[in-house]
Amino acid sequence: MTVSEPAPAEQSGWAVQAPGPIATGPLTRIRRTTPPPGPGELLLNVEACGVCRTDLHLAEGDLPPRRPLTVPGHEIVGRVAALGEGAGRYRVGDRVGGAWLRGTCGTCRYCRAGQENLCPRSTYTGWDADGGFADTALVPEAFAYRLPEDQDAVSLAPLLCAGIIGYRSLRRSALPKGGRLGLYGFGASAHLAAQVAIAEGATVHVLTRSAQARALALELGAASVGGAYDRPPEPLDSAILFAPVGDLVPVAMEALDRSGTLAVAGIHLSDIPVLNYQRHLFQERDLRSVTSNTREDGREFLALAGRVGIRATVTPYPLSRADRALEDLAGDRVNGAAVLVPG
Repeated sequence: MTVSEPAPAEQSGWAVQAPGPIATGPLTRIRRTTPPPGPGELLLNVEACGVCRTDLHLAEGDLPPRRPLTVPGHEIVGRVAALGEGAGRYRVGDRVGGAWLRGTCGTCRYCRAGQENLCPRSTYTGWDADGGFADTALVPEAFAYRLPEDQDAVSLAPLLCAGIIGYRSLRRSALPKGGRLGLYGFGASAHLAAQVAIAEGATVHVLTRSAQARALALELGAASVGGAYDRPPEPLDSAILFAPVGDLVPVAMEALDRSGTLAVAGIHLSDIPVLNYQRHLFQERDLRSVTSNTREDGREFLALAGRVGIRATVTPYPLSRADRALEDLAGDRVNGAAVLVPG
């Protein structure tokens, strides 16, 4: 679809019909009238949409759906097809991105303190409102990002959640300058965070069960790779848990040096085993969660990605195979990030 073409009269995509294990087929194909943009909204013709593990959690019911037949997808690259009343930051034909954080109240103590990611009334793309597993999508202008014209849409899509959340997770891990960082799990978010850390002078050790992911980590400059439950070759100043596996929390905590920090990046995590105070927390080790992101995180990361040349490793899928993309993600068969392409 070229930028001069109008949005199609009918929207085609996928929605979560019956949450459950991905093998049971929780997604269903949909065709709907293309919704017009509301006040302050942009209607996008979707060029590409990344597939995030959060989409898998929604499809499988780990995240309870907040509305029936929600269209997943929150790493949306698209062209503006129409503007809602009051929208004026972008013009028809501009390339913009829609991300996970969709709305905040702007008035609570968290929003006023620059912590809009903690807003109790925050809303999310592909959870509270339809997302980008479709050929069109609505994005609030105030939460959209301007994207470069000179890069491939498929490569840009993972930056909009995997990249932004990986960046916030890296900052939450309190990695010191030139520090030693452990990454547990090495999917879409981790392989982008690793590039930022290496560009900033860190030594990165990757612990993951996927042989394909370990090969990618070495290609991107990791100092070492190992299995998810292996001990890294040196104590860690910081670690990030990207795999949604609570059993790995004590493993990662025990790998930390004194005063080290573990940041848990996922929105969903299986139960954490009992931690031993002496082995896992003593000597001022910290355990932190990561909750969504702020728009400032997004702006900072996208600017940094452009400066240092962060590039996503992608596995494209046609939009018609969104169900297969989620199956492959669940089975650890995706190298880097899966991206859906309409057309």
